[in-house]
Amino acid sequence: MQDTEHLYEVPCDLLTSTECETEQVKEQLKHLNNVTLHIAVTGSTGGGKSSFINAMRGLQPDDVNAAPTGVTEMTMTPTVYTHPTMPNIKLWDLPGTGSPKFKAKKYLKEVNLEAFDFFIIISSERFKENDIMLAKAIKEKKRLFYFLRSKIDNDIQAESQRKDFDEQKVLSHIREDCHRNLKDNPNVFLISSFELHKYDFQALIDTLEKQLPAHKRDALVLSLPIYSSRILEKKIETFFKQTWPAAVASGCIAVAPVPGLSIACNAGILLGFFTKCYYAFGLDDESIDKLSVRVNNPSLKSVRSSPLVVAIGQKKLSNKELSALTSKEAAVKFAWSMVPVVGSKITADMSYSGTLNLLRAGLQDLADTAREVLKAAGLTDVY
Repeated sequence: MQDTEHLYEVPCDLLTSTECETEQVKEQLKHLNNVTLHIAVTGSTGGGKSSFINAMRGLQPDDVNAAPTGVTEMTMTPTVYTHPTMPNIKLWDLPGTGSPKFKAKKYLKEVNLEAFDFFIIISSERFKENDIMLAKAIKEKKRLFYFLRSKIDNDIQAESQRKDFDEQKVLSHIREDCHRNLKDNPNVFLISSFELHKYDFQALIDTLEKQLPAHKRDALVLSLPIYSSRILEKKIETFFKQTWPAAVASGCIAVAPVPGLSIACNAGILLGFFTKCYYAFGLDDESIDKLSVRVNNPSLKSVRSSPLVVAIGQKKLSNKELSALTSKEAAVKFAWSMVPVVGSKITADMSYSGTLNLLRAGLQDLADTAREVLKAAGLTDVY
């Protein structure tokens, strides 16, 4: 799969260009909203592949559309699981590597190596020779791969019965054994799919951020469940980067020779952007319900008092909520940007400025609400 350029960079002269066509805008927004990420998950039978896939999608084992879990091999053919709120993020459950007749190169050919952005090789015990063979074959094709030692919470629980129990010593012993068995491969992470805020999951995400192309990295960050304050702040930062290209698209639409186009498209840009933030920050009812159960706090929904959050949740976002987001001056600029004056650079500048202010004000409102929810849940210090 060939890497593309950073998709959030927009030429600085895009606003002032007299050839700023609506097709260019559509293409830009398509890139912003449809960056695909294909994650392959494989490993030994019973290693926790399905549980990891569910965790990455923010799902519990008994949720609708969750990957089936079990002690026996559940996957005989490659099976794709789409992210529930970001359909461009796809996790693939690949057949296990435990068969005595396993052939790494044949395996990769059958599962179409080029279709995936990176591989997760997961095991709940010591990694086997088949896992090492698979990693070698992936490396030969110059693809990214990462070893995940899963079910660490079970190991800690078992060792905690010992009188001389020391959690850090147990983790160090498991980590050293993995590195020794995998010939010091640096990409080894200890995780619990049921406690993402613990152990090495954040280290895995940090590594992926460094090694993935920028647009793939951003897509990954936005798709992750809210398991800590740190990941929430990363999501907020990523969305702030996306505000100005969306505003530039608004400016381009304002000079397009289609009367009335600015009104519909600006409103669509704002609503689409805020809705993405709403789900990425875990502010929807389903996410709040799951968090409430996790922290035993049934009052979390009451924290979402922002008119913007309520309007998005009820699917009743109107100009009233949009105008209330920021200062009167910004609202006026946005109103002027709606005037269907064809081909006016002044109109484009107003549309860009007003839309950018509203995007950032709305994003700040949603971000502050998400922070308040985490604070009420007692998770603000989880890093």
